[in-house]
Amino acid sequence: MSAKCDHHGSKKKKQLRQLFGCLTIFIIAVLFIILLVWLILRPTKPVFTLQDATVYQFNVTQPNFLSSTLQITVASRNPNDKIGIYYDKLDIYASYRNQQITLPTVLPQTYQGHKDVNVWSPYVYGSTIPIAPFLAVSLDQEQRAGMVLIYIKIDGKLRWKVGTWISGHYHVNVNCPAYLTFGSKFNGVSVGPAAVKYQIGRDCHTDV
Repeated sequence: MSAKCDHHGSKKKKQLRQLFGCLTIFIIAVLFIILLVWLILRPTKPVFTLQDATVYQFNVTQPNFLSSTLQITVASRNPNDKIGIYYDKLDIYASYRNQQITLPTVLPQTYQGHKDVNVWSPYVYGSTIPIAPFLAVSLDQEQRAGMVLIYIKIDGKLRWKVGTWISGHYHVNVNCPAYLTFGSKFNGVSVGPAAVKYQIGRDCHTDV
């Protein structure tokens, strides 16, 4: 009786091992197919372009505060012809010498189809934002010299869509240089009593 039980138990273990082996092979095959499709399609990161920036306010006050209001026009182009992009979370803000100088503005969630282009024109602003004392000095000097370089940055998360398959989240970081000119170097266009529009048309650096 004991020999029969041992034989039955051994047979059951063998069946379980076979089932586990088949399941493992199936999972590996599915993952391999996904990887193969991914490598063939080779998703290309989106191309962001800073089209223009309209400055309504950009003032440094004592001792080291910055108040600014800008309207930014930024476009995103999906260069892929077989892959869509879900933008699930995008925050846009301005920075000066690696210090954030405005509050983040949330861009609306959207899906970007193959070869599609999306354009956003959000406002970014900050009222009496404290900045490092040496940055206040540097910013004042650059304004007097006639040119200030700020960066428009976008941080967020996106997902890729291939057919019905949707990937997990990927972090996207966008960095767009914008030159603001003053005095004799001024090349903006006055669009209101206290607003100046700068045509930029510069592609941004994008990391995904």
